[in-house]
Amino acid sequence: MAADSGAFTNEDSESGEEEGKHVKPFTPEKAKEIIMSLQQPAIFCNMVFDWPAQHWTAKHLSEVLQGKQIRFRMGTKRTDTAPQFETTCSYVEATLEEFLTWNCDRSSISGPFRDYDHSKFWAYADYKYFVSLFEDKTDIFQDVMWSDFGFPGRNGQESTLWIGSMGAHTPCHLDTYGCNLVFQVLFVPRHWWHYVESIDPVTVSINSWIELEEDHQARVEEAITRMLVCALKTAENPHDMRAWLNPTEVEETSHEVNCRYLNGAVSAFFDHYGTSKVVETQALSTDGEYVIKEELNVHNHVEGAQTSSHSLTLGTVKQEAASPFGPDLVPVIPGSQEPPSERGGMFESDGEDFVGKNGKRFGKLHCTKRQRMMSESENAVVEQMASNSTVAPSQTFISTDDLLDCLVNPQVTRIVAQLLIQGRSLRL
Repeated sequence: MAADSGAFTNEDSESGEEEGKHVKPFTPEKAKEIIMSLQQPAIFCNMVFDWPAQHWTAKHLSEVLQGKQIRFRMGTKRTDTAPQFETTCSYVEATLEEFLTWNCDRSSISGPFRDYDHSKFWAYADYKYFVSLFEDKTDIFQDVMWSDFGFPGRNGQESTLWIGSMGAHTPCHLDTYGCNLVFQVLFVPRHWWHYVESIDPVTVSINSWIELEEDHQARVEEAITRMLVCALKTAENPHDMRAWLNPTEVEETSHEVNCRYLNGAVSAFFDHYGTSKVVETQALSTDGEYVIKEELNVHNHVEGAQTSSHSLTLGTVKQEAASPFGPDLVPVIPGSQEPPSERGGMFESDGEDFVGKNGKRFGKLHCTKRQRMMSESENAVVEQMASNSTVAPSQTFISTDDLLDCLVNPQVTRIVAQLLIQGRSLRL
């Protein structure tokens, strides 16, 4: 997660009297401003203490759902770090009550979990959309109030529920679209590598993916990447698609399918912005500068790439804003910078919503060192490749993967997407 969330324990939160003393440190307008501009994960403190969902437990939800069948992903508890992708896991249909019984290690003989020894397996009800799960209990949507973060009317209807046993996790991934708000209130920006692990006996979490303007062009870029990878890798080895296909892909793919996907992404782009938009492209100049100019209702959704500085810009230089971090907005430190064993958990601080004043650990987020690949300079990538190479240039073999590394570089696919959009706009 793909998709992604944190996890919080089922212990009771503080008393209503103590909660009433809190004042939220950010107005909805300010919180949204931070979310839309922040480029790294952060924890918003003291922003959800009055949400009714703060008191949810797995037991409470089992009573609300009244025997509703839920699909649980089953994984093995093991010490190695090999990812357990969704397509390689087994699944169990069960109620939350049956899950809780199994999690207490009391269902070894009968029940839907009878084939899964609790000491060897974890269970994860992941990606459960509220609108499907609570289709007959829509009042519960109001227990989640994303409006506190500047998104009026956004509640549980646009949220996802996650319930897991200890050890349940999502493989390391990034989200292609939108940014991620997690009820702890954790913020994860778009394209940030992360994974989530349940570290308490039972964990419950809620998240919502916030749509961004960049998503419309990002879908075009993804379609281009998909088409290039499929075309080149299929030609190289047409009989073993699973060797290169995304492990979470379940549908068969082909050049025809990818063409439809690309055309659909481009059409959706114009459906969103309207057909009156005109994009004027300036050819490469002698100094290698590539610029895309925008007219009419462009809304800054097409960015220009300036190769002389090897970074993508909007054509204007913005002054660096003052850091928003402070006691009420805590940056997340990448997991690779400090071993978890030295921290006693990923997040521990005084009075934060993510940890809680009773020392509760809600979950942990691990981030890789190579964050924000979209913003790394091309020079740095080239230099790193050169420094890692021990083979003389004359002996170097260029493989299909080497070529794809260049063709599906985010900066390359972005420029190709812009050219496709520009060409389509000229025909409208």
